[in-house]
Amino acid sequence: MSDESRPINPDGSPPSLPSPLPPRRGGCATAFMALFGLFLLLPGLCALLIGGSTVFDSRPDPSLLSLALLGLAVGFAGVMLVRAAIKGSS
Repeated sequence: MSDESRPINPDGSPPSLPSPLPPRRGGCATAFMALFGLFLLLPGLCALLIGGSTVFDSRPDPSLLSLALLGLAVGFAGVMLVRAAIKGSS
């Protein structure tokens, strides 16, 4: 066999091996991530309710709006945690 049949990178170096896959997460960790993510969805739901009620208020309280934004951020973190738990388990 000749070395010409092996692929070579454009800079002339031999091809590198692909990076190894990360270790799989255990089932208990995945379940904990999903449950904690669902728990974090509750402040997001409350933030939606508070934000919806302040929209119809003539003079909304700024501190209430900031709490609603904080709750939405926590709810978004919960969505991303549940997404990571589902994506990582397959």
